[in-house]
Amino acid sequence: MKIGIGSSNPAKVKAADAFLNYFENAELTVFSSDSLVSSQPFSDEETKTGAVNRAIDCVRQGAAIGLGFEGGVMEMEDGMYLSNWGAVADRQGNILTAAGARILLPPPIVDGLREGKELGQFMGEWTNDPEIRKKDGAIGVFTAGLLSRGEMFSHIATILLGQYVYMNSNK
Repeated sequence: MKIGIGSSNPAKVKAADAFLNYFENAELTVFSSDSLVSSQPFSDEETKTGAVNRAIDCVRQGAAIGLGFEGGVMEMEDGMYLSNWGAVADRQGNILTAAGARILLPPPIVDGLREGKELGQFMGEWTNDPEIRKKDGAIGVFTAGLLSRGEMFSHIATILLGQYVYMNSNK
């Protein structure tokens, strides 16, 4: 079974392991899928839409199951939060979504985002590590390394897998 992931970001690719380990003879194909949303999503809706678009694009490109993950931010009454979404799509037209951890972003990061900077790039500048988005990400930085971006996306992937298995076992 061909499982597609709509990003080459290692933190997102690693999250596909949940599906690879569950389905026998599964193989992963990495697709360059456009989220079709802004490079810095500023709402849960936009972030979720980006994940869905990536998952659907994987299926369009030949995957039996497509996975999409997208990171963004969202405003709430007490500040701006990190937002992460995932989606799974299949050839039957099924689409399932799930969200991950939320964490309040510190004021200097929020200021940078409001000035038009993209979170991954800004975190690279802020931490002096241009590859931070491919490793621990903002969630890793602001949890003192106790939760990485890859672990967060893996958690979302596990939720998606559980939903997918449940949906297919109850048809």
